[in-house]
Amino acid sequence: MSTTLREIEELPDHGITLSDGTRLSARIWRPVDATGNPVPVILEYLPYRKRDGTTDRDALTHPWFAQRGYACVRVDMRGNGDSEGLMADEYTPQELSDAVEVIEQLAAEPWCSGTVGMMGISWGGFNGLQVAALAPAPLKAVITLCSTVDRFADDIHYKGGCLLNENLGWGATMWSYSSRAPDPALRDDWREAWLQRLEHEPFLPSTWLRHQRRDAYWRHGSVCEDYGAIKARVLAIGGWGDAYKNAVPQLVQALPGCKGIVGPWVHKYPHFAVPEPRIGFLQEALRWWDRWLKDIHTGVGDDPDYRAYLMDSVRPARWYTDRPGRWVAEADGATAHIPHRTLYLNQHGLSDGRGNISTPICSPQDTGAEAGEYCAIWLGPEMPGDQREDDAKSATFDTAPADQDTDIFGAPKVRLRLSSDQPQAQIAVRLCDVHPDGASTRITYGVLNLSHREDPADPAPMPVGAPMPVELWLDTIAYRLPKGHKLRLAVSTAYWPLLWPAPQAATITLQGGSLHLPVRRTARRDEVQFAPPESAPPQQTETLRAPGNSRTRTVDMTSGTVTLRIEDDFGKRRDLDHGLISGSAARETWSIHPDDPLSARGHCHWTQEMERDTIRLRTETRCDMWADATHFHLTARLEAYENDALIYERDVTDSVPRDHL
Repeated sequence: MSTTLREIEELPDHGITLSDGTRLSARIWRPVDATGNPVPVILEYLPYRKRDGTTDRDALTHPWFAQRGYACVRVDMRGNGDSEGLMADEYTPQELSDAVEVIEQLAAEPWCSGTVGMMGISWGGFNGLQVAALAPAPLKAVITLCSTVDRFADDIHYKGGCLLNENLGWGATMWSYSSRAPDPALRDDWREAWLQRLEHEPFLPSTWLRHQRRDAYWRHGSVCEDYGAIKARVLAIGGWGDAYKNAVPQLVQALPGCKGIVGPWVHKYPHFAVPEPRIGFLQEALRWWDRWLKDIHTGVGDDPDYRAYLMDSVRPARWYTDRPGRWVAEADGATAHIPHRTLYLNQHGLSDGRGNISTPICSPQDTGAEAGEYCAIWLGPEMPGDQREDDAKSATFDTAPADQDTDIFGAPKVRLRLSSDQPQAQIAVRLCDVHPDGASTRITYGVLNLSHREDPADPAPMPVGAPMPVELWLDTIAYRLPKGHKLRLAVSTAYWPLLWPAPQAATITLQGGSLHLPVRRTARRDEVQFAPPESAPPQQTETLRAPGNSRTRTVDMTSGTVTLRIEDDFGKRRDLDHGLISGSAARETWSIHPDDPLSARGHCHWTQEMERDTIRLRTETRCDMWADATHFHLTARLEAYENDALIYERDVTDSVPRDHL
């Protein structure tokens, strides 16, 4: 491994000019002697702004690799941050072809040895895999974190064919993120570029809502369509507290030589993630880069294929600072080989014996209040709470108290036989750990739009009143159900505010079913170990407004409407390196009446602030969504201010037909 630390330099605004003349802005950390002693490149390619967006994690990560003989290149995608051009959507052919050009240009630099790796979390984890599927010759390795292999099944838009409210929530985030100006210190034409961005900034929820089935739009960028196209060596990493946990075992099973690590974390890099324990992610990544970019034999090929943190049972809580458990390992493959125990839904609950049931379910529309955030990322009270409130609004099937510890390891599968009194309906299935005093901790869950029961590309309405077989996979997990606790399967017909509701309140009748539970041999101790986390020194900043997070749920005693209000103030601060002041705040409101699915409404409002010397810039972005029986309706507004004077405003109004949703 690379152990000798090299003196490094930073280039805050290195230009990369694409073939169409668009200049992308890159921040580079590299050894000062790289021109005489060339090094591999580690590329991170994002829309999230290297100047004031990802600076904290960049400071902890990229200089550390650079000191060990790499050029770390953090590029703002076209239309974002300090780069030129305009962005139309996520993961477009333009975005990916730009990335290939960037890789080829970087590989040809005199200070580059000719080999390139891509690393990224979330968006950068997605496009790292997508670019790898295009197989540019210099790209030899990828480290993908919190990503997906299937854009329709496992992103922020749809899940099990159901519409995620995160489709509006994250669309509102991008409406705000990408409408910010370049840093005036780096671009003389910053104002012209800003106004051009504001005029062309797409309101992406409208785009995404026009693709309510798994069509060609979603197949593009879904690497599961052709795993064989990926030639680079892939290290995949995820977290049990994150939305993107299924891709790691899927990649390990599908890609020769792929290795996977899943910890207890939310949507963060593992050397500073929560809940703890953290790991020495940078050291693990360095072993990967040294092997595949420098051809140094570091032993990564001998690592177990899959290393996962098996979490102990915990009391339900909306936030955890740490999770007790142990690290376990599978030498070959991930979880596909884990044996399943079959339990049946019957009149006694959930047990080994088959039985006849006829269980109607018509959940109140506010069922799901304890689901937590779809993707925990902002470090507020975002985790699933005590499930007893949601359990009371669901059909529940319990086992007897466990007579021994049970290590659940993989993706549980649920098969149900059911009928519906409506042609359009959805179900949410939760697997819970019921403590001896009745507290209920969500272990994992899955959801299904019943019109997607056979084919997400070709949905069909439910035959009213006719019993139909359906099956769904719950999210992959590693969790120990302790002796004396019960396992609960809970089925509901609503899961708000995680899912947008079906247009009618359907009654589902369960007539049978089974749970296929992946049960691993009981782990007695840590089966693998990781080095403690290391990092470079943190970015130096001055706090001008402290951050804060809140979640408040209220019930209007007159109307009966239930409202969740989310406020995430990310604070305001000055970067002591280059002086830029930035701040932001987000607010979301989700309301519904328990008896009326058509009362559902979402509202998002973001504020972005930027100050440079005497220049004060601000954007206010808002959007709303509601629906009737046939259409989704959206409005959005974008306002831009310079020194508190409104210089730009734009309104968007749209209606999109419901397509089996």
